[in-house]
Amino acid sequence: MGIELDLVTTTGAKFKAYLAAPKEPSAPGVIVLQEWWGLVPHIRAVCDRLAAAGFFALAPDLYHGETTKSPDDAERLMMAMDIKSTALDLHAAVRQLTAANRAFPEKIGIVGFCMGGQLALYAASQFSEVGVCVDFYGIHPKVRIDYTRVRCPVVGLFAEKDAFVTPEVAKKLESDLKSYGVQTDFTVFPGASHAFFNDTRPEVYNKEAADKAWDKMIAAFRRHLSQPSSPV
Repeated sequence: MGIELDLVTTTGAKFKAYLAAPKEPSAPGVIVLQEWWGLVPHIRAVCDRLAAAGFFALAPDLYHGETTKSPDDAERLMMAMDIKSTALDLHAAVRQLTAANRAFPEKIGIVGFCMGGQLALYAASQFSEVGVCVDFYGIHPKVRIDYTRVRCPVVGLFAEKDAFVTPEVAKKLESDLKSYGVQTDFTVFPGASHAFFNDTRPEVYNKEAADKAWDKMIAAFRRHLSQPSSPV
């Protein structure tokens, strides 16, 4: 089980985050970014799993206390996000995790789901501390990413039956990243739907795809965060 803590942005604004720590006092760190539902128990559970796998895992509360189970409310919350303010929150999370990540302070990982997947890519374009980015079916219509500023490997995990982020969209994203020299490893899971990793939603959860995606994510984190100076 993790702990709740306060993060502070460079402007002095405070907001909450969830931190799960591994048994080791020094270990690689990973930021975990929420779906459009908010910082719900599922995201905390992902942090706990990452901690059990040997990582510090920090999930910033990007909705500042709000969560929902309603798709309409989730869309409202997502679209109401101010990207500049969210960037400050992400920066605070990067600084917090880098400070906690004492063995490997140079690089951290980041993973996001749906809305969080797009924000993970955005963070990879903004913060040099990000050493590897994992994007689970990322989408956010207000978040634009400068691919020329992405300098870390990107793992993309998508679904064949995703009506929001279609395989064609995933293929174009990978092509765009590659055109700017970004190392990519994209997978489209056959038969899976959007949000296939979320085991609290039985209508879309796909255990086979989720297990394979987890293994790919952990392998990427271990490969790129195992040493401060690991080659890309």
